[in-house]
Amino acid sequence: QVQLVESGGGSVQTGGSLRLSCAVSGDTSNANCMAWFRQAPGKEREEVAAIEIDGTTTYASSVEGRFAISQDNVKNLYLQVNRLKPEDTAMYYCAADKRGGSCFRPPWSYPYWGRGTQVTVSS
Repeated sequence: QVQLVESGGGSVQTGGSLRLSCAVSGDTSNANCMAWFRQAPGKEREEVAAIEIDGTTTYASSVEGRFAISQDNVKNLYLQVNRLKPEDTAMYYCAADKRGGSCFRPPWSYPYWGRGTQVTVSS
């Protein structure tokens, strides 16, 4: 089993930055893919960034150049979010999957999830 706990969200003004964290514990062999998703009220869950075990990263076009996903030596996950816009307002979730390879894939393919951290960007 993998346990994921997000932190680092908050309320910022347009153009601000945050560093989101996802603490990973349990069987890390089940975390060969990791990703960040976000979901705003009334909207479907959107994948924003994914990272493979070799460090390869993929981003949604809406965040390319503004967000950066990274992972430390014990698989804790991070998302640096810069130049934030009001449309970035959402609950941000980290997710893990034991299956490696291409990690930018639909949310239903990820079995392990954190409970989210809220990011709110004022206009």
